[in-house]
Amino acid sequence: MELAVVRGTVAGMVSQGVDTGVGPVPLTPVIHSLRERGGRIDRFSQSRLLRAPADLDLPGLTDAVQRVIDHHDALRMGLSRSANGSEWLLNIPSSGNLRADEVLHRVSVAGLDKEAFDRVLAAQIEAAWTRIIPEQGIMAQLVWLDAGPERSGRLLIVLHHLVVDGVSWRIIEADLAAAWEAVAAGQEPVLQPTGTSFRRWSEHLTAAAHDPARVAELPRWQAALDRPEVLLGDRPLDRTQDVMSTMRLFPQTLPAELTSAVLTGVPAAFRAGVNDVLLTGLALAVDDWRRRRGDGGGHSLLVDLESHGREEFLETIDLSRTVGWFTTVYPVRLDVGELDWAHVWSGGAPVAQAVQRVKEQLRALADNGLGYGMLRYLNPNTRPALAGALPPQIGFNYLGRFTGGAESAADWTVAPEPSDGGLDPDTPLAHCLEINAVTEDHADGPRLTAVWSWPDAVLSEPDVRDLSATWERALTALVAYARDTVVSSPAPADLGLVALTQQEIDALESAEFDDDDLGDDLDTVDGSSAQWEVRR
Repeated sequence: MELAVVRGTVAGMVSQGVDTGVGPVPLTPVIHSLRERGGRIDRFSQSRLLRAPADLDLPGLTDAVQRVIDHHDALRMGLSRSANGSEWLLNIPSSGNLRADEVLHRVSVAGLDKEAFDRVLAAQIEAAWTRIIPEQGIMAQLVWLDAGPERSGRLLIVLHHLVVDGVSWRIIEADLAAAWEAVAAGQEPVLQPTGTSFRRWSEHLTAAAHDPARVAELPRWQAALDRPEVLLGDRPLDRTQDVMSTMRLFPQTLPAELTSAVLTGVPAAFRAGVNDVLLTGLALAVDDWRRRRGDGGGHSLLVDLESHGREEFLETIDLSRTVGWFTTVYPVRLDVGELDWAHVWSGGAPVAQAVQRVKEQLRALADNGLGYGMLRYLNPNTRPALAGALPPQIGFNYLGRFTGGAESAADWTVAPEPSDGGLDPDTPLAHCLEINAVTEDHADGPRLTAVWSWPDAVLSEPDVRDLSATWERALTALVAYARDTVVSSPAPADLGLVALTQQEIDALESAEFDDDDLGDDLDTVDGSSAQWEVRR
Protein backbone atom coordinates (compact mmCIF):
# COMPACT_ATOMS: atom_id res chain seq x y z
CA MET A 1 0.00 0.00 0.00
CA GLU A 2 2.81 2.45 0.93
CA LEU A 3 4.63 1.71 -2.35
CA ALA A 4 1.44 2.41 -4.30
CA VAL A 5 1.15 5.79 -2.57
CA VAL A 6 4.77 6.62 -3.44
CA ARG A 7 4.24 5.64 -7.07
CA GLY A 8 1.12 7.77 -7.25
CA THR A 9 2.99 10.76 -5.84
CA VAL A 10 5.88 10.24 -8.25
CA ALA A 11 3.57 9.99 -11.25
CA GLY A 12 2.01 13.30 -10.28
CA MET A 13 5.40 15.02 -10.45
CA VAL A 14 5.77 14.39 -14.21
CA SER A 15 3.62 16.51 -16.52
CA GLN A 16 1.22 14.57 -18.65
CA GLY A 17 0.51 14.83 -22.37
CA VAL A 18 2.82 15.95 -25.17
CA ASP A 19 6.36 16.87 -24.12
CA THR A 20 6.51 20.46 -25.36
CA GLY A 21 9.35 21.47 -23.07
CA VAL A 22 7.50 24.68 -22.18
CA GLY A 23 6.58 25.79 -18.66
CA PRO A 24 8.07 25.82 -15.14
CA VAL A 25 11.23 23.73 -14.75
CA PRO A 26 12.10 22.03 -11.44
CA LEU A 27 15.68 22.70 -10.41
CA THR A 28 18.04 19.83 -11.17
CA PRO A 29 20.73 18.80 -8.65
CA VAL A 30 23.54 20.64 -10.45
CA ILE A 31 21.46 23.84 -10.55
CA HIS A 32 20.69 23.44 -6.84
CA SER A 33 24.42 23.16 -6.19
CA LEU A 34 25.04 26.40 -8.11
CA ARG A 35 22.34 28.10 -6.02
CA GLU A 36 23.96 26.88 -2.79
CA ARG A 37 27.44 27.89 -3.92
CA GLY A 38 26.49 31.55 -3.77
CA GLY A 39 28.09 34.53 -5.44
CA ARG A 40 27.13 36.23 -8.68
CA ILE A 41 26.05 33.98 -11.54
CA ASP A 42 25.57 36.50 -14.34
CA ARG A 43 28.98 35.59 -15.80
CA PHE A 44 28.59 31.87 -15.23
CA SER A 45 28.69 31.22 -18.96
CA GLN A 46 30.44 29.20 -21.64
CA SER A 47 31.48 30.32 -25.10
CA ARG A 48 32.54 29.04 -28.50
CA LEU A 49 34.18 30.83 -31.41
CA LEU A 50 33.35 29.17 -34.73
CA ARG A 51 34.65 29.69 -38.23
CA ALA A 52 31.89 31.44 -40.18
CA PRO A 53 31.34 30.81 -43.89
CA ALA A 54 32.64 33.56 -46.17
CA ASP A 55 29.23 33.83 -47.86
CA LEU A 56 27.36 34.35 -44.58
CA ASP A 57 24.81 37.17 -44.58
CA LEU A 58 22.92 38.72 -41.66
CA PRO A 59 19.34 37.92 -42.74
CA GLY A 60 20.23 34.29 -43.41
CA LEU A 61 22.21 33.94 -40.20
CA THR A 62 19.37 35.55 -38.21
CA ASP A 63 16.93 33.05 -39.71
CA ALA A 64 19.22 30.11 -38.88
CA VAL A 65 19.75 31.30 -35.30
CA GLN A 66 15.99 31.76 -34.83
CA ARG A 67 15.39 28.19 -35.96
CA VAL A 68 17.86 26.87 -33.41
CA ILE A 69 16.45 28.98 -30.56
CA ASP A 70 12.90 27.88 -31.36
CA HIS A 71 13.95 24.24 -31.69
CA HIS A 72 15.86 23.92 -28.40
CA ASP A 73 13.63 24.98 -25.51
CA ALA A 74 16.35 25.41 -22.87
CA LEU A 75 17.92 28.28 -24.83
CA ARG A 76 14.81 30.36 -24.02
CA MET A 77 14.85 29.62 -20.28
CA GLY A 78 14.58 32.41 -17.75
CA LEU A 79 15.43 32.60 -14.05
CA SER A 80 13.55 34.29 -11.20
CA ARG A 81 15.19 34.65 -7.78
CA SER A 82 14.10 35.81 -4.37
CA ALA A 83 15.67 38.96 -2.93
CA ASN A 84 18.25 37.00 -0.92
CA GLY A 85 18.92 34.55 -3.75
CA SER A 86 17.87 31.48 -1.77
CA GLU A 87 14.85 30.62 -3.91
CA TRP A 88 15.13 30.05 -7.65
CA LEU A 89 12.41 29.50 -10.23
CA LEU A 90 13.07 28.47 -13.83
CA ASN A 91 10.61 28.82 -16.68
CA ILE A 92 10.73 28.16 -20.41
CA PRO A 93 8.41 30.25 -22.62
CA SER A 94 7.03 29.04 -25.91
CA SER A 95 8.99 29.36 -29.14
CA GLY A 96 9.02 32.82 -30.65
CA ASN A 97 9.35 34.59 -27.31
CA LEU A 98 13.08 35.12 -27.80
CA ARG A 99 13.95 36.87 -31.07
CA ALA A 100 17.25 36.13 -32.75
CA ASP A 101 17.72 39.72 -33.91
CA GLU A 102 17.76 40.78 -30.24
CA VAL A 103 20.67 38.51 -29.31
CA LEU A 104 22.64 38.50 -32.60
CA HIS A 105 25.06 41.29 -33.45
CA ARG A 106 27.22 41.98 -36.51
CA VAL A 107 30.65 43.61 -36.27
CA SER A 108 32.80 44.28 -39.32
CA VAL A 109 36.42 43.09 -39.12
CA ALA A 110 37.09 43.30 -42.86
CA GLY A 111 40.64 44.32 -43.69
CA LEU A 112 41.90 44.19 -40.10
CA ASP A 113 45.34 42.77 -39.39
CA LYS A 114 45.77 40.17 -36.67
CA GLU A 115 46.58 42.64 -33.91
CA ALA A 116 43.56 44.81 -34.67
CA PHE A 117 41.31 41.78 -35.04
CA ASP A 118 42.44 40.43 -31.67
CA ARG A 119 41.55 43.75 -30.00
CA VAL A 120 38.09 43.75 -31.54
CA LEU A 121 37.54 40.12 -30.62
CA ALA A 122 38.54 40.70 -26.98
CA ALA A 123 36.18 43.68 -26.71
CA GLN A 124 33.29 41.76 -28.27
CA ILE A 125 33.83 38.76 -26.00
CA GLU A 126 33.66 40.97 -22.92
CA ALA A 127 30.59 42.81 -24.21
CA ALA A 128 28.76 39.58 -25.06
CA TRP A 129 29.41 38.10 -21.62
CA THR A 130 28.07 41.22 -19.90
CA ARG A 131 24.88 41.15 -21.98
CA ILE A 132 23.83 37.75 -20.56
CA ILE A 133 20.99 38.43 -18.07
CA PRO A 134 19.34 35.21 -16.79
CA GLU A 135 16.61 37.13 -14.91
CA GLN A 136 15.46 38.66 -18.20
CA GLY A 137 15.54 35.35 -20.05
CA ILE A 138 18.64 36.41 -21.99
CA MET A 139 20.77 33.26 -21.85
CA ALA A 140 22.38 33.68 -25.28
CA GLN A 141 24.50 36.21 -27.13
CA LEU A 142 25.95 35.81 -30.63
CA VAL A 143 28.37 38.08 -32.44
CA TRP A 144 29.17 37.68 -36.15
CA LEU A 145 32.63 39.06 -36.87
CA ASP A 146 32.17 39.73 -40.58
CA ALA A 147 35.48 39.56 -42.47
CA GLY A 148 33.88 40.33 -45.83
CA PRO A 149 32.68 38.15 -48.72
CA GLU A 150 36.13 36.80 -49.55
CA ARG A 151 37.26 35.57 -46.13
CA SER A 152 35.98 33.28 -43.43
CA GLY A 153 34.78 35.30 -40.46
CA ARG A 154 34.01 34.24 -36.92
CA LEU A 155 30.83 33.59 -35.00
CA LEU A 156 31.06 34.06 -31.23
CA ILE A 157 28.40 32.22 -29.21
CA VAL A 158 28.04 32.85 -25.48
CA LEU A 159 25.51 30.81 -23.50
CA HIS A 160 24.79 30.85 -19.80
CA HIS A 161 25.81 27.54 -18.19
CA LEU A 162 22.24 27.07 -16.95
CA VAL A 163 21.24 26.13 -20.51
CA VAL A 164 24.29 24.37 -21.95
CA ASP A 165 26.90 21.66 -21.34
CA GLY A 166 29.60 19.97 -23.40
CA VAL A 167 27.23 17.66 -25.28
CA SER A 168 24.82 20.53 -25.93
CA TRP A 169 27.50 22.51 -27.77
CA ARG A 170 27.93 19.74 -30.31
CA ILE A 171 24.17 19.65 -30.91
CA ILE A 172 23.88 23.43 -31.26
CA GLU A 173 26.86 23.74 -33.59
CA ALA A 174 25.59 20.94 -35.86
CA ASP A 175 22.06 22.36 -35.96
CA LEU A 176 23.27 25.88 -36.65
CA ALA A 177 25.34 24.63 -39.58
CA ALA A 178 22.41 22.58 -40.91
CA ALA A 179 19.98 25.49 -40.57
CA TRP A 180 22.34 27.88 -42.38
CA GLU A 181 22.98 25.44 -45.22
CA ALA A 182 19.23 25.06 -45.77
CA VAL A 183 18.59 28.81 -45.60
CA ALA A 184 21.48 29.53 -47.96
CA ALA A 185 20.06 27.02 -50.43
CA GLY A 186 16.61 28.63 -50.25
CA GLN A 187 15.14 25.65 -48.43
CA GLU A 188 13.11 25.29 -45.26
CA PRO A 189 15.40 24.12 -42.43
CA VAL A 190 14.35 20.81 -40.93
CA LEU A 191 16.27 20.01 -37.77
CA GLN A 192 16.38 16.57 -36.22
CA PRO A 193 13.89 15.87 -33.38
CA THR A 194 15.07 16.76 -29.91
CA GLY A 195 13.83 13.79 -27.84
CA THR A 196 13.07 14.27 -24.14
CA SER A 197 12.93 17.95 -23.20
CA PHE A 198 15.06 19.41 -20.44
CA ARG A 199 11.88 20.28 -18.54
CA ARG A 200 10.54 16.72 -18.73
CA TRP A 201 13.97 15.37 -17.71
CA SER A 202 14.02 17.58 -14.61
CA GLU A 203 10.55 16.32 -13.70
CA HIS A 204 11.71 12.72 -14.05
CA LEU A 205 14.65 13.43 -11.73
CA THR A 206 12.41 14.98 -9.08
CA ALA A 207 10.03 12.02 -9.28
CA ALA A 208 12.79 9.40 -9.19
CA ALA A 209 14.29 11.00 -6.07
CA HIS A 210 11.32 9.56 -4.13
CA ASP A 211 11.58 6.06 -5.61
CA PRO A 212 12.32 3.45 -2.90
CA ALA A 213 15.14 2.04 -5.02
CA ARG A 214 16.85 5.45 -5.07
CA VAL A 215 16.26 6.02 -1.37
CA ALA A 216 17.93 2.66 -0.73
CA GLU A 217 21.18 4.17 -2.09
CA LEU A 218 21.40 6.59 0.84
CA PRO A 219 23.60 4.41 3.12
CA ARG A 220 26.18 4.04 0.33
CA TRP A 221 26.48 7.80 -0.10
CA GLN A 222 26.62 8.34 3.65
CA ALA A 223 29.40 5.77 3.97
CA ALA A 224 31.43 7.56 1.29
CA LEU A 225 31.13 10.93 3.00
CA ASP A 226 31.26 10.05 6.69
CA ARG A 227 34.87 8.86 6.91
CA PRO A 228 37.35 11.55 8.06
CA GLU A 229 39.69 13.03 5.47
CA VAL A 230 43.31 14.10 5.92
CA LEU A 231 43.70 17.77 4.97
CA LEU A 232 45.06 18.12 1.47
CA GLY A 233 46.56 21.56 2.01
CA ASP A 234 47.53 23.95 4.77
CA ARG A 235 43.91 24.52 5.81
CA PRO A 236 40.36 23.59 4.75
CA LEU A 237 38.69 25.40 1.88
CA ASP A 238 37.02 28.66 2.94
CA ARG A 239 34.45 29.77 0.39
CA THR A 240 34.40 33.27 1.82
CA GLN A 241 38.11 33.70 1.04
CA ASP A 242 38.94 31.11 -1.61
CA VAL A 243 37.36 32.70 -4.67
CA MET A 244 38.07 32.80 -8.38
CA SER A 245 40.56 35.66 -8.07
CA THR A 246 42.76 33.50 -5.79
CA MET A 247 42.81 30.52 -8.14
CA ARG A 248 46.11 29.37 -9.63
CA LEU A 249 46.46 27.17 -12.71
CA PHE A 250 48.99 24.62 -13.86
CA PRO A 251 48.44 22.91 -17.25
CA GLN A 252 50.05 19.50 -17.65
CA THR A 253 50.25 17.78 -21.04
CA LEU A 254 51.16 14.11 -21.29
CA PRO A 255 53.36 12.93 -24.17
CA ALA A 256 51.53 11.51 -27.18
CA GLU A 257 52.91 8.00 -26.63
CA LEU A 258 51.81 7.92 -22.99
CA THR A 259 48.41 9.41 -23.88
CA SER A 260 47.80 6.79 -26.55
CA ALA A 261 48.59 3.96 -24.14
CA VAL A 262 46.38 5.45 -21.40
CA LEU A 263 43.47 5.76 -23.83
CA THR A 264 43.74 2.34 -25.46
CA GLY A 265 46.26 -0.18 -24.14
CA VAL A 266 45.60 0.20 -20.43
CA PRO A 267 41.77 0.15 -20.66
CA ALA A 268 41.95 -2.92 -22.91
CA ALA A 269 44.25 -4.75 -20.52
CA PHE A 270 41.94 -4.12 -17.57
CA ARG A 271 38.55 -4.22 -19.31
CA ALA A 272 38.22 -0.68 -18.00
CA GLY A 273 37.26 2.80 -19.13
CA VAL A 274 39.59 5.77 -19.47
CA ASN A 275 38.06 7.30 -16.33
CA ASP A 276 38.94 4.14 -14.37
CA VAL A 277 42.56 4.46 -15.44
CA LEU A 278 42.90 8.20 -14.79
CA LEU A 279 41.26 7.94 -11.36
CA THR A 280 43.40 4.96 -10.38
CA GLY A 281 46.46 7.01 -11.28
CA LEU A 282 45.13 9.90 -9.19
CA ALA A 283 44.40 7.69 -6.17
CA LEU A 284 47.89 6.20 -6.36
CA ALA A 285 49.48 9.62 -6.79
CA VAL A 286 47.69 11.23 -3.83
CA ASP A 287 48.46 8.24 -1.60
CA ASP A 288 52.18 8.38 -2.41
CA TRP A 289 52.22 12.19 -2.22
CA ARG A 290 50.68 12.11 1.26
CA ARG A 291 53.07 9.35 2.33
CA ARG A 292 56.10 11.37 1.26
CA ARG A 293 54.74 14.47 3.02
CA GLY A 294 54.46 12.62 6.29
CA ASP A 295 50.67 12.25 6.22
CA GLY A 296 50.92 8.49 6.59
CA GLY A 297 49.60 7.31 3.23
CA GLY A 298 47.32 4.32 3.03
CA HIS A 299 44.25 6.54 3.04
CA SER A 300 41.32 6.28 0.70
CA LEU A 301 40.70 9.27 -1.54
CA LEU A 302 37.37 11.10 -1.63
CA VAL A 303 36.78 12.77 -4.99
CA ASP A 304 33.92 14.76 -6.46
CA LEU A 305 33.55 13.13 -9.87
CA GLU A 306 31.92 15.13 -12.64
CA SER A 307 30.03 13.32 -15.38
CA HIS A 308 27.92 14.26 -18.40
CA GLY A 309 24.84 13.15 -16.44
CA ARG A 310 22.81 12.04 -19.45
CA GLU A 311 21.78 8.75 -17.88
CA GLU A 312 18.68 7.41 -19.62
CA PHE A 313 17.46 5.46 -16.59
CA LEU A 314 13.91 5.13 -17.98
CA GLU A 315 13.01 3.56 -21.32
CA THR A 316 11.01 6.65 -22.27
CA ILE A 317 14.00 9.00 -21.95
CA ASP A 318 16.09 10.05 -24.97
CA LEU A 319 18.67 12.76 -24.28
CA SER A 320 20.88 12.30 -27.32
CA ARG A 321 19.61 15.53 -28.91
CA THR A 322 18.54 17.57 -25.89
CA VAL A 323 20.18 20.90 -25.09
CA GLY A 324 20.59 21.81 -21.42
CA TRP A 325 22.85 21.52 -18.39
CA PHE A 326 22.82 17.82 -17.49
CA THR A 327 26.11 17.61 -15.59
CA THR A 328 26.18 15.48 -12.44
CA VAL A 329 28.72 15.75 -9.62
CA TYR A 330 28.90 12.98 -7.02
CA PRO A 331 31.35 11.83 -4.33
CA VAL A 332 33.42 8.70 -4.95
CA ARG A 333 35.69 7.08 -2.39
CA LEU A 334 38.67 5.43 -4.06
CA ASP A 335 40.62 2.90 -2.02
CA VAL A 336 43.59 1.22 -3.69
CA GLY A 337 44.44 -0.85 -0.60
CA GLU A 338 47.82 -1.45 1.01
CA LEU A 339 50.61 -1.17 -1.54
CA ASP A 340 54.20 -2.25 -2.07
CA TRP A 341 55.45 0.97 -3.62
CA ALA A 342 58.58 -0.52 -5.12
CA HIS A 343 56.40 -2.90 -7.12
CA VAL A 344 53.96 -0.12 -7.98
CA TRP A 345 56.63 2.04 -9.60
CA SER A 346 58.08 -0.91 -11.49
CA GLY A 347 54.68 -1.62 -13.04
CA GLY A 348 54.13 -4.78 -11.02
CA ALA A 349 51.02 -6.62 -9.86
CA PRO A 350 49.96 -3.98 -7.25
CA VAL A 351 48.93 -1.59 -10.01
CA ALA A 352 46.60 -4.26 -11.41
CA GLN A 353 45.10 -4.69 -7.95
CA ALA A 354 44.62 -0.92 -7.70
CA VAL A 355 42.80 -0.69 -11.05
CA GLN A 356 40.51 -3.58 -10.22
CA ARG A 357 39.60 -2.06 -6.85
CA VAL A 358 38.89 1.37 -8.29
CA LYS A 359 36.89 -0.11 -11.15
CA GLU A 360 34.75 -2.07 -8.69
CA GLN A 361 34.15 1.00 -6.55
CA LEU A 362 32.99 3.00 -9.57
CA ARG A 363 30.83 0.19 -10.99
CA ALA A 364 29.02 -0.12 -7.65
CA LEU A 365 27.36 3.25 -8.26
CA ALA A 366 24.09 2.93 -10.15
CA ASP A 367 23.61 5.14 -13.23
CA ASN A 368 27.07 6.67 -12.85
CA GLY A 369 26.20 8.31 -9.55
CA LEU A 370 22.98 9.97 -10.74
CA GLY A 371 21.18 9.08 -7.51
CA TYR A 372 23.41 11.18 -5.26
CA GLY A 373 22.13 14.51 -6.54
CA MET A 374 18.54 13.28 -6.36
CA LEU A 375 18.87 12.36 -2.68
CA ARG A 376 21.06 15.35 -1.80
CA TYR A 377 18.81 18.02 -3.34
CA LEU A 378 15.44 16.69 -4.56
CA ASN A 379 14.14 14.52 -1.72
CA PRO A 380 13.41 16.49 1.49
CA ASN A 381 13.50 13.27 3.54
CA THR A 382 17.05 12.30 2.51
CA ARG A 383 18.50 15.78 2.03
CA PRO A 384 19.47 16.39 5.70
CA ALA A 385 21.49 13.16 5.85
CA LEU A 386 23.81 14.38 3.07
CA ALA A 387 23.70 18.16 3.34
CA GLY A 388 25.83 18.37 6.48
CA ALA A 389 28.77 16.33 5.22
CA LEU A 390 32.06 18.02 4.38
CA PRO A 391 32.51 18.14 0.59
CA PRO A 392 35.39 16.31 -1.08
CA GLN A 393 38.60 18.32 -1.29
CA ILE A 394 39.33 17.24 -4.88
CA GLY A 395 37.17 17.58 -7.98
CA PHE A 396 37.93 15.58 -11.13
CA ASN A 397 36.45 15.84 -14.60
CA TYR A 398 37.56 14.04 -17.76
CA LEU A 399 35.87 15.80 -20.66
CA GLY A 400 36.66 13.13 -23.23
CA ARG A 401 38.42 13.16 -26.58
CA PHE A 402 38.01 15.84 -29.23
CA THR A 403 39.06 15.84 -32.85
CA GLY A 404 39.51 18.66 -35.32
CA GLY A 405 39.23 22.04 -33.61
CA ALA A 406 41.99 24.54 -34.13
CA GLU A 407 43.69 22.39 -36.76
CA SER A 408 40.58 22.24 -38.95
CA ALA A 409 39.74 25.08 -41.34
CA ALA A 410 36.21 23.91 -42.19
CA ASP A 411 33.20 26.18 -41.70
CA TRP A 412 31.40 25.87 -38.36
CA THR A 413 34.38 24.25 -36.64
CA VAL A 414 36.02 25.76 -33.56
CA ALA A 415 38.35 28.64 -34.40
CA PRO A 416 41.85 28.86 -32.91
CA GLU A 417 41.43 32.21 -31.15
CA PRO A 418 40.49 32.19 -27.43
CA SER A 419 36.87 33.00 -26.60
CA ASP A 420 36.54 32.72 -22.82
CA GLY A 421 35.33 35.82 -21.03
CA GLY A 422 36.13 34.56 -17.53
CA LEU A 423 33.99 34.10 -14.44
CA ASP A 424 33.32 36.70 -11.78
CA PRO A 425 36.45 37.06 -9.61
CA ASP A 426 34.38 36.73 -6.40
CA THR A 427 32.85 33.36 -7.36
CA PRO A 428 33.56 30.88 -4.53
CA LEU A 429 35.73 27.92 -5.45
CA ALA A 430 34.23 24.48 -4.95
CA HIS A 431 37.35 22.43 -4.10
CA CYS A 432 40.86 22.71 -2.71
CA LEU A 433 42.09 21.15 -5.94
CA GLU A 434 40.39 20.56 -9.27
CA ILE A 435 41.67 18.54 -12.23
CA ASN A 436 39.99 19.07 -15.59
CA ALA A 437 41.38 16.77 -18.26
CA VAL A 438 40.73 16.53 -21.98
CA THR A 439 42.27 14.65 -24.91
CA GLU A 440 42.79 16.46 -28.19
CA ASP A 441 43.95 14.86 -31.42
CA HIS A 442 46.96 16.42 -33.10
CA ALA A 443 49.06 15.61 -36.14
CA ASP A 444 51.52 13.59 -34.02
CA GLY A 445 48.78 11.75 -32.10
CA PRO A 446 46.46 12.37 -29.16
CA ARG A 447 47.63 14.42 -26.20
CA LEU A 448 45.93 14.49 -22.82
CA THR A 449 46.05 17.82 -21.02
CA ALA A 450 45.08 18.17 -17.38
CA VAL A 451 44.58 21.64 -15.92
CA TRP A 452 45.23 21.64 -12.17
CA SER A 453 43.62 24.56 -10.30
CA TRP A 454 43.69 25.53 -6.64
CA PRO A 455 43.36 28.52 -4.27
CA ASP A 456 46.77 29.94 -3.50
CA ALA A 457 46.23 30.07 0.27
CA VAL A 458 45.51 26.34 0.50
CA LEU A 459 48.21 24.71 -1.65
CA SER A 460 51.54 25.81 -3.05
CA GLU A 461 52.49 25.47 -6.70
CA PRO A 462 55.49 23.20 -5.93
CA ASP A 463 53.16 20.82 -4.07
CA VAL A 464 50.70 20.73 -6.96
CA ARG A 465 53.48 20.21 -9.50
CA ASP A 466 54.83 17.37 -7.35
CA LEU A 467 51.38 15.77 -7.24
CA SER A 468 50.86 16.16 -10.99
CA ALA A 469 54.26 14.59 -11.70
CA THR A 470 53.37 11.70 -9.40
CA TRP A 471 50.09 11.23 -11.29
CA GLU A 472 52.02 10.98 -14.56
CA ARG A 473 54.41 8.52 -12.93
CA ALA A 474 51.46 6.39 -11.75
CA LEU A 475 49.95 6.38 -15.24
CA THR A 476 53.34 5.35 -16.63
CA ALA A 477 53.40 2.42 -14.18
CA LEU A 478 49.94 1.34 -15.36
CA VAL A 479 51.17 1.49 -18.95
CA ALA A 480 54.22 -0.60 -18.07
CA TYR A 481 52.02 -3.30 -16.56
CA ALA A 482 49.63 -3.26 -19.52
CA ARG A 483 52.47 -3.70 -22.01
CA ASP A 484 53.25 -7.09 -20.45
CA THR A 485 49.61 -8.13 -20.21
CA VAL A 486 47.23 -9.31 -22.91
CA VAL A 487 44.19 -9.23 -20.61
CA SER A 488 44.44 -8.93 -16.84
CA SER A 489 42.47 -10.81 -14.24
CA PRO A 490 38.74 -10.07 -14.37
CA ALA A 491 37.05 -8.16 -11.59
CA PRO A 492 33.59 -9.04 -10.24
CA ALA A 493 32.07 -6.29 -12.39
CA ASP A 494 33.37 -8.09 -15.50
CA LEU A 495 31.39 -11.26 -14.79
CA GLY A 496 28.02 -11.01 -16.46
CA LEU A 497 26.58 -14.44 -15.59
CA VAL A 498 28.50 -15.53 -12.51
CA ALA A 499 28.55 -13.77 -9.12
CA LEU A 500 32.02 -14.13 -7.63
CA THR A 501 34.04 -12.03 -5.22
CA GLN A 502 37.54 -10.89 -6.13
CA GLN A 503 38.92 -13.41 -3.64
CA GLU A 504 37.04 -16.23 -5.37
CA ILE A 505 38.28 -15.08 -8.77
CA ASP A 506 41.84 -14.97 -7.49
CA ALA A 507 41.45 -18.47 -6.04
CA LEU A 508 40.24 -19.79 -9.39
CA GLU A 509 43.20 -18.19 -11.12
CA SER A 510 45.69 -19.77 -8.75
CA ALA A 511 44.14 -23.24 -9.12
CA GLU A 512 45.39 -25.64 -11.78
CA PHE A 513 42.85 -27.14 -14.19
CA ASP A 514 42.98 -29.45 -17.16
CA ASP A 515 41.21 -28.26 -20.27
CA ASP A 516 38.65 -31.03 -19.81
CA ASP A 517 37.86 -29.77 -16.31
CA LEU A 518 36.98 -26.33 -17.63
CA GLY A 519 34.73 -27.54 -20.43
CA ASP A 520 32.60 -24.79 -21.90
CA ASP A 521 31.89 -23.01 -18.63
CA LEU A 522 34.81 -20.59 -18.91
CA ASP A 523 33.40 -19.18 -22.12
CA THR A 524 30.42 -17.73 -20.26
CA VAL A 525 32.12 -16.24 -17.23
CA ASP A 526 31.99 -12.67 -18.49
CA GLY A 527 29.14 -13.12 -20.92
CA SER A 528 31.48 -13.57 -23.88
CA SER A 529 34.86 -15.24 -23.65
CA ALA A 530 36.74 -14.83 -20.39
CA GLN A 531 40.48 -14.41 -20.76
CA TRP A 532 42.51 -14.76 -17.65
CA GLU A 533 45.75 -12.94 -17.10
CA VAL A 534 48.28 -13.71 -19.80
CA ARG A 535 51.80 -12.45 -19.31
CA ARG A 536 54.05 -12.06 -22.34
